[in-house]
This record gives sequence, C-alpha cells and structure tokens, in this order.
Amino acid sequence: MLNTSISCEAINRQCCCFNMRKVTRAVTQYFDRFLEPAGVRATQFTLLVALFSTKGKTLTEIAETLVMDRTTLTRNLKPLEKTGLIATVVTLDKRSKAYVLTEKGEQIVEKCVPLWQKAQESVVNSLGDECYQDIVSKLSRMLSITGNNKERKK
Repeated sequence: MLNTSISCEAINRQCCCFNMRKVTRAVTQYFDRFLEPAGVRATQFTLLVALFSTKGKTLTEIAETLVMDRTTLTRNLKPLEKTGLIATVVTLDKRSKAYVLTEKGEQIVEKCVPLWQKAQESVVNSLGDECYQDIVSKLSRMLSITGNNKERKK
C-alpha cells in the first residue's frame, strides 16, 4: 500500500507530465487518422518535415530540434530508411551520420501536407483561433521551463 497523503488518482488528475502525455498520444492518434492515406504516421511526418529542405542533418541536430533522445530517434528513423524515404549521407566528421530525404521522401511529404492541413484546420477550428494560439503560447512557455526550448538558448 502506498503511504502518502495524496492518492494516485489525485496525482494523475494533477500531474503535468501524465496529462501532457495523455493529450499528446490522443492528438497523435487523431493526426494519424488524417495521414493514413499517405501511409505515414504523425510521428514519421514530423521527422520527414524536420529533414525537408536540408542538405543533411546529423542525428544530434535532429534530436535537439525535436527534443528527442538519440536512441529513440534512431529507432524511429530506421523504418523511414528501410522504406527509402530517407538516406544517410557522408559528413565531414566521419564519426557522425547525417540524414536527408530521398526523392520518394519528398513526394510523401508533398502528399502529406494537404492531409496534415486538414487535421490542423480541424483542431484550430474546433478550438477557435484565439484558444489555439493561447495553447501554443502556453506550450512554448512549458518547453522553456524544461530548459529544452531551442529558441531560448540562442
């Protein structure tokens, strides 16, 4: 038996981490449904967009941009590489790997953008533009509290 003055149910109701993860899973699943016709999941779309219009980003650069640990990122990049949506490129520093979108990857992003736009518009329209902008602003503040806000570090 847990010996504490606060119940586990109360922790789950109040916990920022628990509630943020629950919402992000639900939003990810929502966007997945919109992106399904392109054969891409929302998490994969995010990675592809991060690589769009670059000559190559290293694993570390991508991880920092997306606030992901390198191990999780590597695991998420493998299926994209296996299906030919991304490729590795040689870097000046032979110890690091860099990734670029392939032509097939660029085509998938172009196919996904209108699907993503529909999902995005659905969310914004449901919440209202002012509410949505307020949420984005508050999420940015939450990110800076954690010390992971790239813009804050510049």
